[in-house]
Amino acid sequence: MYLVESKGGAIACMLLALFFLGTWPAILTLLERRGRLPQHTYLDYTITNLLAAVIIAFTFGEIGNGTIEKPNFLNQLSQDNWPSVMFAMAGGIVLSLGNLATQYAWAFVGLSVTEVITSSITVVIGTTLNYFLDDKINKAEILFPGVGCFLIAVCFGSAVHSSNAADNKKKLTSFSDDTKDGEMINDAHASETYAKKDLENGSASNEKAKFGTAHFLIELENKRAIKVFGKGTLIGLSITFFAGFCFSLFSPAFNLATNDQWNTLKDGVPHLSVYTAFFYFSISCFVLAIILNITFLYKPVLNLPKSSIKAYLSDWEGRWWALLAGLLCGFGNGLQFMGGQAAGYAAADAVQALPLVSTFWGILLFGEYRRSSRKTYVLLIGMLSMFIVAVGVLMASSGHRK
Repeated sequence: MYLVESKGGAIACMLLALFFLGTWPAILTLLERRGRLPQHTYLDYTITNLLAAVIIAFTFGEIGNGTIEKPNFLNQLSQDNWPSVMFAMAGGIVLSLGNLATQYAWAFVGLSVTEVITSSITVVIGTTLNYFLDDKINKAEILFPGVGCFLIAVCFGSAVHSSNAADNKKKLTSFSDDTKDGEMINDAHASETYAKKDLENGSASNEKAKFGTAHFLIELENKRAIKVFGKGTLIGLSITFFAGFCFSLFSPAFNLATNDQWNTLKDGVPHLSVYTAFFYFSISCFVLAIILNITFLYKPVLNLPKSSIKAYLSDWEGRWWALLAGLLCGFGNGLQFMGGQAAGYAAADAVQALPLVSTFWGILLFGEYRRSSRKTYVLLIGMLSMFIVAVGVLMASSGHRK
């Protein structure tokens, strides 16, 4: 079994996980904006997310000869370690709920702000729990100022969303005033002119709506799967805060699964390896995601159209992108846990700076915050600045597990 044992190796795992975990949300957002039902996308994503855990378990978990204290993956499957297994599976359940909620939050709140708020809540709650679970191996005088930066970022993120929503409302109101009969969202001319254009694939057209304009917002609304016009900001923020709370619990649960701080295992039973725990973690995440998304096919939420298993199986539009997103998320989570086992899960929560990556993709691919007000830009810069400081501080707090 391969173990990351150096601080440098742990930080390398965190940085790679940061890129993976910041990229897969952009892929799912892209598919939703192109009109693919989130239920279809998430079912595809879930399959490869589990596949990544299986690959990690049968490679890193089986490298070399295991010992009594540190058995290989397959050896642990037959051991009496069910208390730790249940912690791992509980972590997978809350992660699955969080990921499912963010699918809808991205549409209402935007990729950048959703990731900022959920990640900040994860750090504020989850990192504090991990600090005490890890027997305070991280430097508190460095760690908690970083947690404070994330808390400030939550406030900035909420303000950015409110300011950007006000900017968009102003653009649409102005467009409505300039349109015959005052029609705004359902304007027939606007729908005919823009509905057929691909927002993200760069198709050439002299009439292509520019990022940040009212035409662009109408074009996006006509094409996307989740309709957001007319919905209050409270809906999106409520979903986002729920997702953040779920995310804040999965890492402490995984920590308990691999280190047994509460002494739930019988004497002589070795702790779960990070690979075995991640395997069980991913299984519970997979099962819950399958159950909920199949339910949402027939009983959709937020006024989405109904679908079916048959419709899902025949929907190949964007499927390979969804499968790629699942692999990125699976390997990203695995790398985060590998780094956390070596340097402390509190420090590994530095990967929650993934909004730095997501914001890059959001601005580059989706034109988020284009043509917004100066107030929105000031708040956005403040939000990202807090994240940059927080990432460095959390990584600087890294300890070393004995």
